[in-house]
Amino acid sequence: MDEKKKIKVRVVPRQEIPISITTDFIRLDAFLKLCNAVESGGHAKEVIQAGEVLVNGEVCLQRGRKLRGNDRAQFGRDIFVVVYDNIGT
Repeated sequence: MDEKKKIKVRVVPRQEIPISITTDFIRLDAFLKLCNAVESGGHAKEVIQAGEVLVNGEVCLQRGRKLRGNDRAQFGRDIFVVVYDNIGT
């Protein structure tokens, strides 16, 4: 008799993580480093060029892409949201 095993899978919902910046914009590669999503600038370059990063829901291959307030960068299961903090102005 062939028994089928049941596998339970739990899907973790995507998590939005706000990340504050104090400048008008930040480059995508620098933002991924700021978020601790990647280990280095070289790692950021690799994942961006491999098409593993989404910006506002679309694949972005430009590591110098400027992100501004409310932009979203997704890498893996996390979505990082740019929050412009203009306290210094």
